[in-house]
Amino acid sequence: MTAMVLVSLSTPARAASKEITELQTQVQQLLDMVQRLQSTMDSRFAVLQHLAEQTADSANQMSATVNTLQQKLAAQSETTNGKLDTASGQVQSLNDSVDELKSRIAKLDKAIQDMQAQLQNIQNPPASAATGPGAPQTPPLKETYQAGVSDFNAAKYDVASGEFQDVIHYYPKDDLAGDAQFYLGEISYRQKNYSDAVKAYNAVLDSFPGSAKAPAAQLHKGLSLLQINKRDAGIAELRLLIKRHPQTPEAAQAKSKLSAMGVRSTAH
Repeated sequence: MTAMVLVSLSTPARAASKEITELQTQVQQLLDMVQRLQSTMDSRFAVLQHLAEQTADSANQMSATVNTLQQKLAAQSETTNGKLDTASGQVQSLNDSVDELKSRIAKLDKAIQDMQAQLQNIQNPPASAATGPGAPQTPPLKETYQAGVSDFNAAKYDVASGEFQDVIHYYPKDDLAGDAQFYLGEISYRQKNYSDAVKAYNAVLDSFPGSAKAPAAQLHKGLSLLQINKRDAGIAELRLLIKRHPQTPEAAQAKSKLSAMGVRSTAH
C-alpha cells in the first residue's frame, strides 16, 4: 500500500520538472532572440550614425564651397568695377586728347590762314587802297572768323556774335559761314536762349549739311528741344544724329542722354 502511494506521488513530480525544463528552454531561446535583435539594432544604429556624420561632413563642405564661391564672385565684381572705372577713365582721357588735338589743328589752321591772307594782301592790295579812304571795306574772312572764335572762347558773346554775322553776311557761301552759323547757335545755347539756338542749328543743318559742325549742331539742337519741353522732337533729333553720324563723339553723347532718359537709341 505504501509503495503504491510513493509511485503516485513521483509521477506528478517528474511531469512538473519536465515542464520547468521546457519553460527554461523557451526563456533561453527568447533571451537569445533579444540579444540577436539588440546586436542587429546596434549594427544598424552604427550605420545610421555613420551616414549622419557623412551627411554633416558633406553639408559642411558644401557650405565652405558656397562661401568660397561668394568670395570669388565678390572679388570678380570688384575687379570688374575697377576695370570699368579704368575704361571710363581711358575714354575720358582719349576724349581730352582729341579735344587737345582739335585745338592744335585749329591753331595750325589759323597760322596757315594768316600766311595765306598775307600772301593775298601782297599779291592783291585791299580795294580800299584804290577807292580812297571813304569807301566801305569788306572784312577779311578768316581773320574775322578767328576773331569771333577767340571772343566766343573768352565769353565775349556780343562781340563774337557781330563778327560771326559779318562772316555770314559777306561770305554766305563759304564753309566758314556754316561754322559761324553754328557758333551763333552756341552763343544762344550758352545763354539758355534755346528757341533761338534751335533756329541757328537748323540753318547749319539745312544750308551746310556737310559741315564738320553738323553733328554738334544736331546734338545741341536735340538737347535744346528737350529744354523747351519738346520731348518727342528732341528724342527724334538725337536718334537722327545717331543714325547719320554713328561713329562720332556726339552720337555717343546722344546715346548716353537717351539711356539716362530711359529711351532706346533707335525707334524700333
